[in-house]
Amino acid sequence: MIELTPVGHVESTLTDAAAAPKQGVEGAPDATVVIAAEYAAALADVHAGTDVVLLTWLDRARRDVLAVHPRDDRSRPVTGVFATRSQDRPNPIGLHRVHVLSVDGLRLRVRDLEALDGTPVLDVKLALHGER
Repeated sequence: MIELTPVGHVESTLTDAAAAPKQGVEGAPDATVVIAAEYAAALADVHAGTDVVLLTWLDRARRDVLAVHPRDDRSRPVTGVFATRSQDRPNPIGLHRVHVLSVDGLRLRVRDLEALDGTPVLDVKLALHGER
């Protein structure tokens, strides 16, 4: 058994998965990642200008999907979800590289996050240089 505890959540104007961009760099609005108070010390040294990788739990995704048309494009062949970035998958963990615009206490204002409002955040990790 694996147990995960969210460290925070997303605040975003995105509320409808069908209307959200497929990737954050495809027009996602700026969003806020709110970290729970008990994890405040973990935010030390996260500053504006930093790129981080957010791991999220895509709580509205389907967990029974094993194959999809990539990017919901029916002209593309059905592909196993492990070879796609589909949110629908057995363990719907989201992976998002975002740019930190500002840090205000427990609130990180970020760019390029396509996660929906209320999405649980599982972890925040420093992005390696050159990743994108």
